Amino acid sequence: MAEVRPLTALHYDLAAVPSLADVVAPPYDVIDADRRAELLAHSPFNVVDIDLPEAPAGADPYEHARETLEEWILQGILTADREPALWPLTQEYEGPDGARHTRRGLLCCVRVTDYGAGLVRPHERTQPGPKRDRLRLTEATRHNLSPIFSLYPGDAWRHLEGFTRADPWVELTDDEGTRHRVWRITDPDAHRAVAAELAEAELLIADGHHRYETARAYADAVGGDGPHRYTLMALVSLEDPGLTVFGYHRLLSNLGESGPQEALRDAIRALFEVEEVPLERLDPAGEPGTGVFGYVDAHQRRGFRLRLADHAPLARAMPDASEAYRTLDAAILETLLLRDALGMSAEDIEAKRGIAYTASAEQALASLDEGTDAVFLLRPTPVEQVRAVAAAGETMPPKSTYFYPKLLTGIVFNPLS
Repeated sequence: MAEVRPLTALHYDLAAVPSLADVVAPPYDVIDADRRAELLAHSPFNVVDIDLPEAPAGADPYEHARETLEEWILQGILTADREPALWPLTQEYEGPDGARHTRRGLLCCVRVTDYGAGLVRPHERTQPGPKRDRLRLTEATRHNLSPIFSLYPGDAWRHLEGFTRADPWVELTDDEGTRHRVWRITDPDAHRAVAAELAEAELLIADGHHRYETARAYADAVGGDGPHRYTLMALVSLEDPGLTVFGYHRLLSNLGESGPQEALRDAIRALFEVEEVPLERLDPAGEPGTGVFGYVDAHQRRGFRLRLADHAPLARAMPDASEAYRTLDAAILETLLLRDALGMSAEDIEAKRGIAYTASAEQALASLDEGTDAVFLLRPTPVEQVRAVAAAGETMPPKSTYFYPKLLTGIVFNPLS
C-alpha cells in the first residue's frame, strides 16, 4: 500500500527571484555541460547549481551543493513552509507526435518501501554510478531536490480539482514550450481524502529509479523513523488522458569493420521480414505487430521496415522471461541483435559503449552524418506493457520508455530532517 502525505516544503520565494522559470531545470540526467551553462546564465540561483553541482578549483561538488543550499536559505532565496501542503500541477504540452495534451499530477511525499506487489514497482534497470552520485548529494543536502515520477491506478485528482479552479501558486512556460501550473493546497480534509484514495495503490516508477533506490539506501543508513523515510514524488494516474509515452531510438556506432556489419545484416535477414520504405516513413510508431523497427545505416542510407518473422527465437533466447517482456521491442532488439548478433554485453549497453539514444526520429537520422553507423527507430512502449513487465518482477532494458514531458526540478524540495 502507498502511504501518501503532504510535505512541509522548502521552495523558492517567488518575491526573491524574477521568475520561477529562470531557476527551475529539467532532471539532472538530461543536462549536459552546455545546457547547464545555459541554465546558470538565466540565473545564478538556478537549481542546477545544487542538483548537478560543480565546485570551483576541484573542491568537493557535494559540499558545494550543501553550502549553496544553506546560503540561499540564509539569503531568503529559498523559504521554508510552516504547514504541510499538497501541490497539484498540470503540464500543457505538445508531444513529439504533434498533438496537444494536458497531464495532471500531484507533488507529495510517499513513504519509502521495498519493491514488491502492492508497494512500488520498478520497470527499468539501474546502475551503481548514478546511485552513488545521488546518495552523496542527498547526504550532503539532506533534501530531495527533484521528484520521482510515479504512476498509480485510480483518480486522486477528483479530490483536488475544485482547488485548481483558483489562480495557481505559480505558472510558467519552460524552454520546450510546456506550460506548467502549480497549486498549493493546505486543506487537511483534502490531504486525508487523497491519502485514503491512494492507500491501496501500487505505484509504478515511470522516471527516477536511481533516485528511489537512493531514497531507500538513505533511509536505511539514517535508521529509525522520521522525515527521511519519505521521498518526494509526482504522482500521475494511469488513466490520466494526458499521460503519454514515446519511443527511444537506438544509435549504433563502432560498426566500421566488416565483421559487425555482416553479422548485423545476416541476423536481420534471418530473423525479420524486410521491406524498403522511404526515410520519411521510417518511424514505425502506430505499426501493428511484434518486433517492428525502422532501420537505416550510414552506408546505404536506405530505409527498411523490419518485422519479426517468427516468435520462436524469442522463446529460445529468453526462456525465463514473461510474455510481456519477450514481446517488448527494446528487449527483442537488445537480445536478438545487440547481444546475439553484435556480441554486446549488458555492461556494454549500460555503459553506452557503441550505443546512444534519442527520442527524436529526426535527430536519429541526422546522426548518420555525425558518426552513427546504424539507426533503429522504435515504437512507443504501451503503458499496459510497462505495467505487465513490472508486475512480473522484471526490469526493462535502458531507455525503453520516454514519458513526456519531463518534470521540472526546483518547484519544491522535500526536507529529510
